[in-house]
Amino acid sequence: MGRVACCLTLIGFVLAVPAARAQVQVDVAKITCEQYILFKVADPRDIAIWLSGYFHGKAGTTVIETQLLKDTSQKLTSYCRGHLQQPVMQAVEAVLRESK
Repeated sequence: MGRVACCLTLIGFVLAVPAARAQVQVDVAKITCEQYILFKVADPRDIAIWLSGYFHGKAGTTVIETQLLKDTSQKLTSYCRGHLQQPVMQAVEAVLRESK
């Protein structure tokens, strides 16, 4: 019976680890450019995708141009290198203004 209890406990720990990871929440409005480019919060690509969805949602559009997303992400990274303390959401707005 000891082996069964040990295995069940081990399975419980293995299943609990992914659940704990899934509970992380990030306020994107507080992410700085420095955190963005240095992978301190998440992969910058993931953040860029979220930001794209956010700004497309604000604009009321469901169309995404994948090449434009890639280009904007690269421009954002370049912009952030010169504005490390600026919130990344403000940096995106600046990059989008420059692109118009």
